[in-house]
Amino acid sequence: MLSKKENVQNELIAYTLEGLVPEDSLYRKIDESIDFSFIYEEVKDLYCEDNGRPSIDPVVLLKLVFVEALDGLKSMRKTCKKIKVDAEYRWFLRIPFGEEMPHFSTFSKNYEGALKEHIFSKKFLQISYNKRLGMVW
Repeated sequence: MLSKKENVQNELIAYTLEGLVPEDSLYRKIDESIDFSFIYEEVKDLYCEDNGRPSIDPVVLLKLVFVEALDGLKSMRKTCKKIKVDAEYRWFLRIPFGEEMPHFSTFSKNYEGALKEHIFSKKFLQISYNKRLGMVW
């Protein structure tokens, strides 16, 4: 008998991101090992508190670099494209499926601005140094 798959693209499903991400996920291990909250203190002087539109969470900007590097993605454009459909990435970034992903150009503008000098180079050097010593940062 010939089986034909019905159209399921519009199927409504009820899952949580938590349930979709495997327990042994590398991103779970990173999330458990690194407390990214220090980023807010590091960048607080770069943001205005009383005007302008809401910013992209600076922790998300840093974690985007982790995703790109760990999965060997060739550009931030490709990284953001993959994150749109990957539950594990969205869980790590804390961006639910109903919420829009930051555009790759937003990352580029922030990275080329103050964040590059202020956080990325300093913190990645610290992570790299601590990893060689066998310590969790």
